[in-house]
Amino acid sequence: MKLAANLSMLFTEQPMLERFGAAKSAGFNAVEIQFPYVEKVADIKAQLKEHNLECVLINVPAGDLMEGGEGLASVPGKEAEFAAALVECLSYVTSLRVKRVNVLPGRCLDDAKYPQYLETFKRNLNTAAEMFKPLGVTVTFEAINTFDMPGFVIHNVQQMLDVVEESKHDNIKMQFDVYHMARMEEGDVSAIISRLGDQIGHIQFADVPGRGEPGTGELDFKSIFYAIEYSSYKGWVGAEYKPTKNTEDTLRWKQFIASSIAMCT
Repeated sequence: MKLAANLSMLFTEQPMLERFGAAKSAGFNAVEIQFPYVEKVADIKAQLKEHNLECVLINVPAGDLMEGGEGLASVPGKEAEFAAALVECLSYVTSLRVKRVNVLPGRCLDDAKYPQYLETFKRNLNTAAEMFKPLGVTVTFEAINTFDMPGFVIHNVQQMLDVVEESKHDNIKMQFDVYHMARMEEGDVSAIISRLGDQIGHIQFADVPGRGEPGTGELDFKSIFYAIEYSSYKGWVGAEYKPTKNTEDTLRWKQFIASSIAMCT
């Protein structure tokens, strides 16, 4: 299994540019960053080179989403802002050689406007896919649970499947977050991964309900890691959780992976 450390959530005991070395020391060969735009792209590139790391995923800028707003990707009338966000993302993608870009659908805070928001999102997603396809970049989009983010436009597996089916570009894939889909009670996440592996462009994980490291909640990560390892999904798997202690002291979950592989030997 190819593991990546999400530097926006792990190793936060240190400044961002020091987290690359910490991730490498902890045994990761790849990282992902939710929104890298605060840091100069040259500084990130230097850290990746120094520590022989690959940056496997970044998000397209999402406007006011993380501050409780609706974001950019689904909001009618914000198409120009979303287009500018794609251009900013493109500069990081080309410099860092990122091969996965995630578009966060954002929120719709007025249920009556949901159909328009969904259509806007699908158009913007296809625009992103068209922009990044010549670079060999897969564009993912993520369903997020409505407990943490009420009104999130895409919040379950079926909605993701519908968007993929309707999309105009074959470089659009689902981003499957184990934590968010378990929170939405989408069923056995292991079975979903086993069934839909070839339609998934990226996987992330955290435990439920607290979004801590595996072993702090109720999910069976031996079965989840087994499902990932033996599904048709062969991409990176991002550790995107909120450490309950110093990050280095939360990595015992890696033992679950060895146990998962042993389940079939």
